[in-house]
Amino acid sequence: MLQHARISALLQLIRFDKPIGTLLLLWPTLWALWIAAEGVPDYHLLAIFIVGTFLMRSAGCIANDLADRHLDGSVQRTRERPLVTGRVSVKEAQILFLLLCLAAFGLVLLTNALTVMLSVVGLLLAATYPFMKRYTYWPQLVLGAAFSWAIPMAFAAQLGSLPAALWLLYIANVLWTMVFDTQYAMVDRDDDLKVGIKSTAILFGDADRLIIAALQGLCLLALLMAGLRFELGAIYYLSLVVVAALFGYHQYLIRSRDRSACFRAFRHNNWVGLVIFVGIALDYGITAGH
Repeated sequence: MLQHARISALLQLIRFDKPIGTLLLLWPTLWALWIAAEGVPDYHLLAIFIVGTFLMRSAGCIANDLADRHLDGSVQRTRERPLVTGRVSVKEAQILFLLLCLAAFGLVLLTNALTVMLSVVGLLLAATYPFMKRYTYWPQLVLGAAFSWAIPMAFAAQLGSLPAALWLLYIANVLWTMVFDTQYAMVDRDDDLKVGIKSTAILFGDADRLIIAALQGLCLLALLMAGLRFELGAIYYLSLVVVAALFGYHQYLIRSRDRSACFRAFRHNNWVGLVIFVGIALDYGITAGH
């Protein structure tokens, strides 16, 4: 029973029961792999990036909880986290973090030199993010930079090079990450103000919905420009119309800034990533069929 409780606590630490973070990290990775390969990517790369996404998201959760363990107890949503309650020790969390990072790096070593070099930058971005909320009101921007780094890594792994147009996809994903993580931060805004945690939700204040709408619009523009540069077809652009409708629904959800509704909007962004991926995959599938 004790062993079961320990395993349960470790799984909670890496948010195994909350896969939304892994999915939000995975979708843009799949966008990039499909575009780089102009269709289905190499199967071994697909496996490497899917497993690597899970490993790095899990490691990121541990890094975040280690950084915030003295603050999480004062936030309603996080006060039952394992490091706060003591069900997982700091040393155990550090060891698991190291093991996850080593496993992820081992996977990257199966790619090429350019991807390995880029992975070092990705690790630095991921390690920096948890501390940004103490020093800047823009931690969501740093998270966006970290969450999007799999995009150049995917192109590097598939092509061995970095075409300039990939940065349009990167920018689009940074903007999208800022959208959904600001919605996420709106859930904790009252608690964060009390304990001194900074976020774009606090920075934007009463203009939060308007600025989120602007970020959503810029995200769509960047996705449109990326589609043009990569010569994607009608199905992809149709997927962007669906994404615009989803963004509108998220605006409806956050209209009163209710905590539970903002959290629903955050989670619902999974459909945004999925719709874009389906648009890309179907577009290349039809092109290949012709």
